[in-house]
Amino acid sequence: MSICPKNKSSKGRRDKRRANWKMSAPNLVKCSKCGELMMPHRVCKACGSYNKKEIVSVD
Repeated sequence: MSICPKNKSSKGRRDKRRANWKMSAPNLVKCSKCGELMMPHRVCKACGSYNKKEIVSVD
């Protein structure tokens, strides 16, 4: 059984409810090894390190 609305919601009211669904910019932090901007809790794409340890070798 689904919910049956008592009254019709207008397009304006419906769209006001959906107005806050917007993307946010990704949070970036400096890499502790090379200083490059990267996403937190992920391997750095520039130097391949995570938590000051080399995880992936980058050429």
